[in-house]
Amino acid sequence: MNFLILTLGVALWAYSHLMKRVTPNFRASLGDARGKGVVALLAFVALGLMIWGYRGADVIVLWNPPAFLTHINNLLMLIAVFLVNLGKVPGLLRSKMRHPMLGAVKVWALAHLLVNGDLASVILFGGMLAWAVFDMIKINKMQEWARPAAGPVIYDIGYGFVSLGVFAAIAWLHTYLGYWPFG
Repeated sequence: MNFLILTLGVALWAYSHLMKRVTPNFRASLGDARGKGVVALLAFVALGLMIWGYRGADVIVLWNPPAFLTHINNLLMLIAVFLVNLGKVPGLLRSKMRHPMLGAVKVWALAHLLVNGDLASVILFGGMLAWAVFDMIKINKMQEWARPAAGPVIYDIGYGFVSLGVFAAIAWLHTYLGYWPFG
């Protein structure tokens, strides 16, 4: 049952974020404010379903990842943390990447797939990876990219230090929850 709940959560997450692109008439009929509220509500419910399903799922081991992948995971997670809000930083790197947040989701999902060889992880992280790839492709086909102007690199450097702090907080949270992230 928990695998079904997890799968429903991933599907609902994907739909809530793809609604504008896969059901544009329905999304438009909701209006701007109400539509954003519906999307936020669906995403919140999806997140709850994913947490409930993942935490309650039986451990069905598909493979046993080698220990060295933990280090690769941590490097990829540092990159994902850096990418997640890069679109808000008016530095040089923002002008080089169209979808930093979706890129962050893809890197995050891949990193977690490397170190988790169980079925629930494949459903969760594989599903999120599939959603991010599909969403990126849909956006690229539907919209031209207006490349933002490059800003000073000092903003990227400062954001890099902020990202290190956020990464440390995430590592602490994982440790607090009982998942030692450093092998």
